[in-house]
Amino acid sequence: MISHGKNIKIFTGNANPSLAKEIADILGVAVGNSKVGKFSDGEISVTTNETVRGTDVFLVQPTHAPVNDHLMELLIMIDAFKRASAGRITAVIPYYGYARQDRKAKARDPITAKLVADLITTAGADRVLTMDLHAAQIQGYFNVPVDNLIGAPILAKYFIEEGFKDRDDVVVVSPDLGSVTRARDFADRLNAPIAIIDKRRPRANVCEIMNIIGDIKDKTVILIDDMIDTAGTITNGANALVARGAKEVYACCSHGVLSGPAFERIEESVIKKLIVLNTIGLPKDKISEKYEILSVAPIFAEAIKRIYEDVSISKLFV
Repeated sequence: MISHGKNIKIFTGNANPSLAKEIADILGVAVGNSKVGKFSDGEISVTTNETVRGTDVFLVQPTHAPVNDHLMELLIMIDAFKRASAGRITAVIPYYGYARQDRKAKARDPITAKLVADLITTAGADRVLTMDLHAAQIQGYFNVPVDNLIGAPILAKYFIEEGFKDRDDVVVVSPDLGSVTRARDFADRLNAPIAIIDKRRPRANVCEIMNIIGDIKDKTVILIDDMIDTAGTITNGANALVARGAKEVYACCSHGVLSGPAFERIEESVIKKLIVLNTIGLPKDKISEKYEILSVAPIFAEAIKRIYEDVSISKLFV
């Protein structure tokens, strides 16, 4: 619950309104009265039906598929609040789209993570609150403060409550070399060793398992990644681990992008359970008993409360 709630307002676009409501309920405020629709030609239409003059506005809007629609909603709503004289505008982006193109991997590549950061800043955001950026360096692409929350403690808490901590037969596995730091942090919370899948990606959304570094034979394996998109990496990794002697495989991630054949791949894979955070709203008709959805609303609500009250939020990063 937050004090002096009249000076803070939570708004949302169409990306994940259920998460925005959950956050607002924890803070003891109502979701702001606004409507986001489209004109007949597809242009985004935004109407805000209450004053925001001088208030601390928090706009909850992840930018997942349809990415361009949700990104434009975010930009247009920020612009509307700025022109309505909001005191401060914080873009709460639980999932930051276009983050995978964060550098020039080859000649003539765009850096869309920087482009989107520029768009958000130009639109008028005074601050950004997000979770598990695909690359930590993206924080530096903004010229406004960025708070990058960590999803690993929420995921680790689930496994601790399920009795995985301090077990001799549990191994945390990084699905690629780029996720080793995340896997090591997660493993430390469970007091478990780590292993690494060395993979090659010949082209986007296609991966080939090459080798597994570490002992996974007769072990219960937990694969952890920041996002699962088409699920090729995670399911190929799980199948390779079982083929090399793993007893059972669990998987977890912060962002369940789950596009294309992802749901079918996960259902057909050897993964026993997939634990995912609700930074992205998942279609209920495709969620089976194989999925466990954990809420990020409490940590985002606490971060918003601390930003609003101008106190430190550093303890939320551990």
